[in-house]
Order: sequence, then C-alpha cells, then structure tokens
Amino acid sequence: MDRRELADFLRRSRERLVPAEVGLTAGPRRRTPGLRREEVAQLAGMSADYYVRLEQARSPQPSTQMLAALARALRLGDDERDHLYLLSGHRPPAGRLAGEHVRPGLLYLLDRLAETPAQILSDLGDVLAQNAMARSLLGGVCTVSEYGRNVVWRWFTDLDQRHAYPEEEHEHLGRVHVADLRAAVARRGNDAASARLVSRLHEASPEFTRLWELHEVGVRRHSRMRVRHESVGLLELDCEVLFAPEEDQRIIMFTAPPGSPDLDRLALLRVVGDEVFTG
Repeated sequence: MDRRELADFLRRSRERLVPAEVGLTAGPRRRTPGLRREEVAQLAGMSADYYVRLEQARSPQPSTQMLAALARALRLGDDERDHLYLLSGHRPPAGRLAGEHVRPGLLYLLDRLAETPAQILSDLGDVLAQNAMARSLLGGVCTVSEYGRNVVWRWFTDLDQRHAYPEEEHEHLGRVHVADLRAAVARRGNDAASARLVSRLHEASPEFTRLWELHEVGVRRHSRMRVRHESVGLLELDCEVLFAPEEDQRIIMFTAPPGSPDLDRLALLRVVGDEVFTG
C-alpha cells in the first residue's frame, strides 16, 4: 500500500468532480474545488473520519469493498479504478471481457501479416480468427463447433491433433496448455464458461485430470515449438503472444528464428497454401 500516492490520487480525483455530476448542488458558499471530503464519504457509504484519514495518508489498508464504493463515488474509469486498487495494495478486479467479438482493427492486422502465421485466441483457448498462413500451418478451425475450435479440448480429446508435434514433447505441451488454462480460470473467478470447459475436460480426459492436479500455473507469453507440416516438413518456430487490452484475447504469431532454414520452409508454406495441412 502506497499511502502517500493513494492520498494524492483520492484528493485529485475528488477535486476534478463537479457536484452536479453526482447529483449535488454546488451552492454559493462552496470554496472547495470539486467535492468536499464529507460528500465523497457519504456517496461511498463510509465515515467521514475514515475518508479524511485516507487523504491524510494515515489510514489502515482499505478493503476491496471499500475501494469499489470509492471508485463508484468518484466516477472512476476502469484504468483509474485499477490504479486505485494497486495503490491500496490490492489486485484490481478482472477487466471487461471481449468474448468472441474480435475488433476490426485486430482482424485487419491479422490479414496484413501475409508472411507470418498468426491467430487470435481467447484466454480459454478458443481460436477466434486466423490468417491464411495460420490456416496453412495449423488447419482452419474457426468455423467448427464450440469445443472443436478450442486448442486445449482438441489436444486432450483428439489425439490425432498431436501427430504434427514430436512425441517427446507431448507431455510438456500438455502441461503448458493446462497451466495456461489454470491461470485463465483463476483470472475469470471460475466463471460459468471456464468452469464448464474444465468440467468437460475432466470427464473426457484422465490425462487432463492428472495434469490439472499438479496445480501448475503459467500464462503463455512466448515459447518455441516444433510442428510438422505434410508438405514442407518439420518447422521450428518462435511463438510470440501479444495481449489485447480486454485481457481475454491474445494474438499469437509464429516466426522462424533469424537465419534458420525454417525461414525458407515458411516461404514454401506460403506458396503451398492450405491445400494440405497437418491435423
């Protein structure tokens, strides 16, 4: 908890508010810019004395319930609310979810990556969009059923999907899938969508259950993988993960290491197209 910065942020936020924005009358004798401390306390449902101590940097750590009330009282935006939580020593609440909607700008970016396989995944592993190179490399799955386009579900329930990856790496890749999913489930607060997916995976795959019980957690940010394509052979690729602001979407780009023969294989894949693909 950074009491001094928290006190300054609360004061500045209070002073920026116009009384009319929160349904109060300014009155002719108001000398304080923005709201008075007592007014913020009243709007947040806390004692004026406690709020004064917050602005004087001498209060105990506020609870998350109190911070939520202050964020509403001060009409904070999402970024400002998260800043309030962080200054108070708390993790911010989960951000807004984009769901299956992919912004046009991201789709445009995907199509502009003509020489690089790239796709957009949800945090639970649903493939939401792919460019032509990704379809050539990994197969097009965006139009299949709800679970058929989920990379975790396919990995543990359709073993044919693993033929494109060296067998000695299957255990590691399975653990990466589960650790990333575990992090997403916690971040979402075990919401209905994540709970349903995990439940179905437990029912369908003893291997998933075994790995889930390890309780390993790891958000996938970058890695290197090997994948075998029927037309161009084995490719070793770097996987770079870019996160969208909504937190539940990510862009994954597959690039060949500089100077490696995989650059030529990717170029050949671009020529071959999606006539033949793994999986």
